[in-house]
Amino acid sequence: MDEYPEPVHEPADGALDPRAELSEFLRTRRARLKPEDVGLRDFGRYRRVPGLRREELAQLAGVSVGYYTRLEQGNGRDVSAEVLDAIARALRLSDAEHAHLTHLAKPKQRKKPAGRTQQVRGPLRMLLDTMEGGPAILVGRRSDILAWNRMAAAVFGDWAELPAHERNWARLVFLRPEYRDLFVDWERKANDVVSQLRMDAGSHRNDPRLSALVGELSVKSEEFRRLWAAHDVKDKCHGIQRLNHPLVGELDLRLESFHLADDHEQTLATYIAEPGSPSAEALRLLASWGTDATRAGAGTPPARTA
Repeated sequence: MDEYPEPVHEPADGALDPRAELSEFLRTRRARLKPEDVGLRDFGRYRRVPGLRREELAQLAGVSVGYYTRLEQGNGRDVSAEVLDAIARALRLSDAEHAHLTHLAKPKQRKKPAGRTQQVRGPLRMLLDTMEGGPAILVGRRSDILAWNRMAAAVFGDWAELPAHERNWARLVFLRPEYRDLFVDWERKANDVVSQLRMDAGSHRNDPRLSALVGELSVKSEEFRRLWAAHDVKDKCHGIQRLNHPLVGELDLRLESFHLADDHEQTLATYIAEPGSPSAEALRLLASWGTDATRAGAGTPPARTA
């Protein structure tokens, strides 16, 4: 039985308490597993908590109940990579979740301050200018939109008209009603955004701008609070993005994204349509309309940057 008291963490002003982050992540991952999921017998006894008990998880990971309890309460010190690997296997974590656990339990000392301004190299802007077949966006930490090409503005809106701090996927998705209409599966997009913010929170636990963003969204959006509390993490790199564009209607675009070789904190996201498909024709129309599309609120001059 889980008889250990839960630790009390009270981060102020939306700050991300590292002990609370580790504690809640482990607790939510444990809660989603049932005994039968991991080969344990469930004798139907009353369970005070959902999912596996701490002693069951400790048994699967090969550690003592006391040690695992201290770790889940955010009090683990000098935990080894081998123990984290064992716990990750017992919890059946994905690669992204395993990396997130490691960042939370064994934070790295970073030479560069987490709140520093993100820079976009000139050649990257040139590359975006040459990508004319579909939207291309450079996304940085905290889901900040750093630079984009003309087709990205034609599809997602003219971000050049927004203040720099509002060029952020989390702000757009949760605080602007037009993006709820744009994404056919808004809930999935919202979950992707929050899951990637969680990854950032694990690797940049002392980023004041990230803490401020999470605090603001938690106050202004009930949906954000719900998804943030789930502690899901994901490093999305590909998939289908379905949109309902105000000018050309439905678009089915394939997302492919790539971390930059010299800066893994920046990701180039590209969206392409199947050749000969209605979506490809719709993109061609948006590109051909040029300034007319811009006046309609769906375009912008070539590659912009924050």
